[in-house]
Amino acid sequence: MRVIGCQWNIAWENPAANYERVEELLGEAGPADLIVLPEMFSTGFTFDVDVAAEAEPSTSEVFLKKLADRHEAAALGGLVRKSSDESGRNELIVFDPSGEELGRYQKNRTFSYAGESRFYRRGKEVMVFDWQDWKVAPMICYDLRFPELFRRVTAKGAELIVVIANWPSVRLDHWLTLLKARAIENLAYVVGVNRCGSDPNHQYPGRSVVIDPWGEVVADAGSEEGLVDVRLDLESLRACREEFPVLKDLDV
Repeated sequence: MRVIGCQWNIAWENPAANYERVEELLGEAGPADLIVLPEMFSTGFTFDVDVAAEAEPSTSEVFLKKLADRHEAAALGGLVRKSSDESGRNELIVFDPSGEELGRYQKNRTFSYAGESRFYRRGKEVMVFDWQDWKVAPMICYDLRFPELFRRVTAKGAELIVVIANWPSVRLDHWLTLLKARAIENLAYVVGVNRCGSDPNHQYPGRSVVIDPWGEVVADAGSEEGLVDVRLDLESLRACREEFPVLKDLDV
C-alpha cells in the first residue's frame, strides 16, 4: 500500500486556501492507495464551531471525494460537524475513489487541557475499515495518549493505525514517543500526520512519520511543508505478528 500524508502550515479558518495548498503539495504524485490529511485540515484547530462546522453538502467532503478520484486513492481527513445541540463534532472521514464513504470517526478524547471539551463533544465508538486487503483504524490527535483505544481497534483486527493531528511543538517528544509505543504494543504500522507552521495559539513541528511494527521510523516528513510518502508491506506485517505472537495474549 502506498500511503501519502500531507503536512503544511494550515491557513487559519480558510478552507479554500487549504484545499489549494493540498493540491499543490500532491502535485504530480500520481496514483496512491491512501492519502491522509491532518485534523481539521480545512480550518486549523479552531474552537469557533460556527466557522469550522460545514453545512451540507460539506465542502471538505466534496474536496476529499475529488482528491480520491484524481489520485485513485482512499482520501482521509479531519473536519467538523455540528451535533443536534449545536456543539461540535471533531471527526474524520474517508472516501474511496468512487466517492463511497468507507468510514467516519468522531474523536473519542477531546483535549480538555486546552478547552476543546467545552466546544466539541466526545465520541464513544472506535472504527476499523477495510481497504486494499488491509484493516485500517483512524484516530485523532489527543486519542494518541490513550492506549486502550488502540487496543480496542487491534482487537478488531487493525493492521494500520492512522493518527491525524494538530500536535504542538512544545510536546514533540511526546508525539514521536507515543506513536512508536502504539506501533510496538499493537504490532501495527502507525502513520502519524501532523501539521507544521503556526496558528494564533501554537507552533507546530510537522514531523509526520510512519512507524513499523518494531517501532522503527521508516519515513519522516521533517519540519517543513511536504509529504511523507511510503509503501507498506502487508505480508511482512503479518509475518511479524506470526513470528512474535504477542497479540494472542490480549485480554480485551
